[in-house]
Amino acid sequence: MSNILHSQDRPTERRPDVLAHVAGNVRALRAERGLSQDGLATAADVSRRMISGIESGEANVSLSTLDRLAAALGVSFSRLVRPPEMPDNSRIDSLAWRGPSPDSRATLLGTVPAAREAELWTWSLGAGEVYPAEADAANWHEMLYVTDGVLTVEREGAAPKRVERGDFLIFTSDRPYLFANRETEPVRFVRNVVF
Repeated sequence: MSNILHSQDRPTERRPDVLAHVAGNVRALRAERGLSQDGLATAADVSRRMISGIESGEANVSLSTLDRLAAALGVSFSRLVRPPEMPDNSRIDSLAWRGPSPDSRATLLGTVPAAREAELWTWSLGAGEVYPAEADAANWHEMLYVTDGVLTVEREGAAPKRVERGDFLIFTSDRPYLFANRETEPVRFVRNVVF
């Protein structure tokens, strides 16, 4: 499963600030809306234990779970992961996902308004690494540009697409998909999520 960084992932590394931001932001937004942990759990379709773990900074949490929490709280994904004092349309530059390989990581660079929002990410996947993603809501789009290596994008019901260095792919993300590095060298790419 794809998880946001957790303090136990790599004991020699400093705990990423994004975890503290998520914990504090979820707690503050839940309180602002007068929701109990049970109420937020029901609205986001996650367990109360998960809400408790997120708010204490002790839970591994998938990016899709953060999307569901953001929707339940009526805010954007970026609002959950950025420092609370940071305004919209700013540089976020937060490591939000890491795979088992040290070459696999995703950093949310920033966002701008769209129908709701657009997110700018840098991603890399080590050799053989895969990042599975759940389906997004209708009208969400992915825009990918490969800067190094070869990225394979597999979408439910569609043939896999190989995207080589210097090439791009745009697709609607309303069905499950995955990013895969089927090569022997890392792949690096820029990802825009528009919704």
